[in-house]
Amino acid sequence: MQNKSEIINYFKKKLEILKKHNHYYYNRDNPKISDREYDELKKELIILEKNNDVLKKLKLLSNIVGAKPSNRFSKIPHLQPMLSLSNAFDKNDMGDFIKKIKNFLSLKENKIELFSEPKIDGISATLIYEKGTLCKGLSRGDGIIGEDILSNLKTISSIPKFIKGENIPDLLEIRCEIYIGKDDFFNIKDKFANPRNAAGGTLRQKYSEETAKIPLKYFAYGLGVIKPMIFKTQSEFLKKISEWGFTTNPLVKTINGLDEVEVQHKKLDKLRSSLNYDIDGIVYKVNNLSLQKRLGNTSNSPRWAIAYKFSAEKAVTKIKKIIIQVGRTGAITPVAKVEPVTVGGVVVSNATLHNEDEIKRKDIRIGDTINIQRAGDVIPQVVSVDKSKRNKNSKKFIFPNKCLCGAQTQKEFSKNTKKLDAVRRCTKGYDCIFITKERLKHLVSKEALNIDGLGKRVIEQFWDLNIIKEPSSIYKLNYNKIKNLEGWGDLSIKNLKDSIDKSRKINLDKFIFSIGIRHIGQENAKIIASFLGSIKKFEELFNAKKNVKILNNLLELDGIGDTQINSLKTFFSNSTNVKIVKDLIAELKIDEYKIVKSNGIFSNKKIMFTGGFDNISRSEAKIIAENNGGKVLGTISKKLDYLVVGNSKPTKKKIDQARDLKIRILTEKEWNNILNN
Repeated sequence: MQNKSEIINYFKKKLEILKKHNHYYYNRDNPKISDREYDELKKELIILEKNNDVLKKLKLLSNIVGAKPSNRFSKIPHLQPMLSLSNAFDKNDMGDFIKKIKNFLSLKENKIELFSEPKIDGISATLIYEKGTLCKGLSRGDGIIGEDILSNLKTISSIPKFIKGENIPDLLEIRCEIYIGKDDFFNIKDKFANPRNAAGGTLRQKYSEETAKIPLKYFAYGLGVIKPMIFKTQSEFLKKISEWGFTTNPLVKTINGLDEVEVQHKKLDKLRSSLNYDIDGIVYKVNNLSLQKRLGNTSNSPRWAIAYKFSAEKAVTKIKKIIIQVGRTGAITPVAKVEPVTVGGVVVSNATLHNEDEIKRKDIRIGDTINIQRAGDVIPQVVSVDKSKRNKNSKKFIFPNKCLCGAQTQKEFSKNTKKLDAVRRCTKGYDCIFITKERLKHLVSKEALNIDGLGKRVIEQFWDLNIIKEPSSIYKLNYNKIKNLEGWGDLSIKNLKDSIDKSRKINLDKFIFSIGIRHIGQENAKIIASFLGSIKKFEELFNAKKNVKILNNLLELDGIGDTQINSLKTFFSNSTNVKIVKDLIAELKIDEYKIVKSNGIFSNKKIMFTGGFDNISRSEAKIIAENNGGKVLGTISKKLDYLVVGNSKPTKKKIDQARDLKIRILTEKEWNNILNN
């Protein structure tokens, strides 16, 4: 099992690669890796997040849906976000999916009805009908804003331009997947890399006359906004729109239970090669639409649906040597240099070994023959060692106890597991040049300062040339020196300068995230920013005496725990870290954090829950509170307005504390009465 702290750095590197390929995939219709490789990259990120609580709290995959729309078409906001799907890769993943649904909905029955449909490997689009007339057609875009591609969608003759029938909603939004059949692609294969590339490129032609020359097809699969809502289930929706003339997939099926999930998955996996269109998995959805509404969405995917992908590709190679790398958080990561091997159409020469314990557990040695599984990046995972091919020249790798900077490394003690972490870590922070360089790469990334033209390779180049050595030096660049470098002209330098100047203005939460404090991800940064409000208040964390009170108050907030508090303490106890951050602040204009308040019956109220509820889960209760304007806290304090006590095993200590502080205590029945009035 990978260590959670070591994975943060590794995870973010992979996330950057995902975003880069999102741009190629969604905007340029020219993916640089195969669809399977893309899925494997996303798979690894999802598995890492699922298996590590620290990554769940960081929520780094939040809002990663598509890519920003290009400037080729006009932009239109979606009526309802077009979110991406979470992925499952085996029976255990599907079991977890079903279990989470039951827990969230507090369902007692053994089986929940799911609707299965082939996952078409095409281009997502949405069709909007008003009074039965097709009036808008949008691409996915970034999931929030799409591109107006109506004229191109209208070239697909099988898409109804007008709907005829009874009980047609005044507003009907239908989600569909556009594709090119394998037979049709054969005739144009010299022009495009693959069928998906052909469909994407064709849909985004500037002139619809050109789009009409390519035989695009589609399957309608989902619904967006419908007014009035006349459907109760996903299966009923597809049956009805099929009667209205929409093309739906004939391989859809309503199923019950995990065993039926597996049967359907194996059946379509065997069948897919014979189909005239590409599929890369099966989408399973909760069939009941009212349950879908209750389940709602995370920031980037629905809770009620999942894509169960087909199997990944593996390869065999040999380890030539093992090196170590130092990450942004000081994690020491071993990487195997392997004999080049092609996996999924891409030649790879590195394989991650994760940490010291993983090397020991799998008994990985230099010279070993290994099985690797590509995870979408040039660094695949090592699945296993073929010990039958091990020879006498293989060597055990002695894991160094020092960082590349020469400092001693250490394994931290985990209060949760009561064990030492698997990862070794350099704790020198910005005093370690290797950590500093990695933090600079994080600092300029899209989610942080978002400086175009100052990517990882440029940071490496400027670092080696002593042009950039700490964050504040980004804003003191010698552009005349850069002009003399190969590949840098007047235009590229101007663009870089403009991007750097633009980055000087930043929101408080992004600034906090950009610093690169361990365990402080985007969601944590937002929580901290909303509590502190201003950079002036944030700077009080630099003072050892003042920050005690601030950190104690932060600990009361839901989403901030001992892990985050200890990380903040450690970071700001280092004088070099403090100086680096102060120097960076001096170069920036950091806006106060503006809280978007939701209106509702709990507006401006602070709420805490204890005990289980009869009909809903604690997770659903929390979302209901927040959707009604409330703020959910994690600990009892005098700031609390309500302690809501569920009927099942509430914590007596919390109830007693609330009574002592004269906080209003609501029973589950009283809570439901407030919501229903």
